[in-house]
Amino acid sequence: MASLGRSILLICSCLFGAVACAQAPVVSDAGVGAPAGASTGGWAAAGPGADAAAAAETESRSRYRLSTGDVISITVYGEDDLKREKVRLTDAGTVSYPVLGELQVRGKTVSELEKIITDGLRGTYLVNPRVAVTIDEYRPYFISGQVTNNGSFPYQPGLTVRKAVSIAGGFKERASQSKITIVRDGDTTNTPIKADLNTPVQPGDAVTVGESFF
Repeated sequence: MASLGRSILLICSCLFGAVACAQAPVVSDAGVGAPAGASTGGWAAAGPGADAAAAAETESRSRYRLSTGDVISITVYGEDDLKREKVRLTDAGTVSYPVLGELQVRGKTVSELEKIITDGLRGTYLVNPRVAVTIDEYRPYFISGQVTNNGSFPYQPGLTVRKAVSIAGGFKERASQSKITIVRDGDTTNTPIKADLNTPVQPGDAVTVGESFF
């Protein structure tokens, strides 16, 4: 009888241990202490696509050339009297600046303008000027034809035809996506070039969406 009692006790202990193991929380790769299959939500790393988009936008900004209608700010660190905030480029593409007078800005990148101002101030006015130029507002782009709202709209870095049309309210019913053209800003011949939804749009560009007859 004693032997039989010990056997029954052993069987019960094994069954109890199996039940306890089945009820224990599972630790998974989703997160320490998280139930199996749980998501880590915001802890997920950004994909390579997001990094590529950010890099492309940064490159676009660095290559951007200023022109009439852009609004910029100029800061010289430690020199408040040389600060110019939200200055719009004139029709001639210039800005008036203390000490240096009228600066020709059209066609320059931000880095090139910073160098011009730095070189102009160094030696004659400051020993080691630190200049920063920022773009506060880009000149607009223009869109017409078979879109909901024709007119001018603020440029955004990384703008494409797809985004430009969306900002303008989308395509009209008879719009033809195969009849999209762009006249580039600064093109004195005003020659339309064929574009698709992924074609980049630059400040001052004029986008036209043609009509489908079928």
